Amino acid sequence: MVSLGCPKASSDTERLLTQLRAEGYLLVADYAEADLVLVNTCGFIDAAVQESLDAIAEAIAENGRVVVTGCLGAREQGEFIRRAQPKVLAVTGPQQDGATLAAIHSVLPPQHDPLQDLVPPQGLRLTPRHYAYLKIAEGCNQSCSFCVIPSMRGKLQSREPGDILREARALVAGGCRELLIISQDTAAYGADRRYRTAFAEGRPLRAHITDLCTTLAELGAWVRLHYVYPYPHVDALIELMAAGKILPYLDIPLQHGSPAVLKAMRRPAASDKTLDRIAAWRRQIPDLTLRSTFIVGFPGESEADFELLLDFLRAAQLDRVGCFTYSAVEGAAANALADPVPEPVKEERQRRFMDVQAEISAARLRRRVGQECEVVVDGFTESGELVARSAAEAPEIDGIIRLRPAAGESPQAGQRLWVRITDSATHDLQAEILAARAE
Repeated sequence: MVSLGCPKASSDTERLLTQLRAEGYLLVADYAEADLVLVNTCGFIDAAVQESLDAIAEAIAENGRVVVTGCLGAREQGEFIRRAQPKVLAVTGPQQDGATLAAIHSVLPPQHDPLQDLVPPQGLRLTPRHYAYLKIAEGCNQSCSFCVIPSMRGKLQSREPGDILREARALVAGGCRELLIISQDTAAYGADRRYRTAFAEGRPLRAHITDLCTTLAELGAWVRLHYVYPYPHVDALIELMAAGKILPYLDIPLQHGSPAVLKAMRRPAASDKTLDRIAAWRRQIPDLTLRSTFIVGFPGESEADFELLLDFLRAAQLDRVGCFTYSAVEGAAANALADPVPEPVKEERQRRFMDVQAEISAARLRRRVGQECEVVVDGFTESGELVARSAAEAPEIDGIIRLRPAAGESPQAGQRLWVRITDSATHDLQAEILAARAE
């Protein structure tokens, strides 16, 4: 299995692997042992498209029997991939599990042994045992001019609340201690269902993000929100964070700070109101962690627009930030916009942007020195230090907290510790262990 792209694609891979394992298939670690290679592709930007094509080419060269699925498979109903790699056995798009499984069955018929318990209750996961991505919806109803995700994954399709709760409960029962809530537009959960109430485990549960998070909080795991579009009802999520029900961490892709660029992006353009809301959230939760992503070099972005973005960044004082240069994606409305920004200018603006954010990040992390907090151990560095995270760090995308275990101690991945922050850098922290936390 080769899985590329975002956590939403990883969640799709986990679902496919769970079904395949239930049918008796086994996952192996290299091409030589495999009877078949399944590649889950990403098609969001040009770099991701090329990575997917390279992965398919490598799988064909190393194994020869390849089925392709995922977002890139939706381009031209699969013909884009077939032209590039005519030897692939089948091409399917996202949310086409039935077609993907049928393609695999045609090459390798399932060999299920009913005497063995092939699948753990929480399914097969690509993440460590102590955290998992929980996808609550597919698709998106937004019409951002730079994005083609709706054409690949369709309109918003929220999962039944009961199904989500059952999956979450199985994950926690299997040892998961952190649920990372994901979808293309997490705060929109339930809008396609008109937020109607369903019954989950014998009680009513409204298909709404605040109701869902309130219920998930009862399971005792950390609940962390990603990809939250800044709707007005996000303020209610802040109240849940203030009450300690979910982690005080919010991942909001703001994309830009210039009203003109935001309008061209078809994003909310009132950046001053966004700053007001951020200030209000921080008054309510002083230790709130805010993460966001931005695009520089969007068509028509002037130097003045970019300076407005830097001003926004300095005013917002976001904790964690990612920055991408604009990449034209086939089928995106932004491709028709005038005044494309030259590549050298895009790259120069990205460097300037990240220089500003590095100063902000370093300053905000310095404020945490001396604080005590709970962390979870993720693993170890080559030098033997522990790699850990607090509520303020999401796995894989944020900084880390380094710890030196005491002599004779060997904390394990997933273990909770109480620590004191002793030093900071631009993106990471150093801490000392005060005590282990009882599970």
